[in-house]
Amino acid sequence: MKKFSPILNIFKNKYFIAGAFFIVWMLFFDPKDWGLISARINKLDELEKSEKQLTKQITDTKKELTLLKTSAQTIEKYAREKYYMKKDNEDLFIVKTP
Repeated sequence: MKKFSPILNIFKNKYFIAGAFFIVWMLFFDPKDWGLISARINKLDELEKSEKQLTKQITDTKKELTLLKTSAQTIEKYAREKYYMKKDNEDLFIVKTP
């Protein structure tokens, strides 16, 4: 029993008990606990990925818009691809891949 006496004295120390209680309280019961912080970090990472994707999409759309404003061939290509438009003497075959 004498071997464990110093260890038992640590658990009886009021500062150790108060510190352990404080750590447990901050990790689990505080309104800004660790679970909430980690959830917010994950949400921030998702939003940053989404922001990168949207900025790339915006730049691509701006490039496409400048091409549509400047080139008649681009307008024709866009109308044929997006809206399936065709000339009067053409046949249109739409092949959809699964």
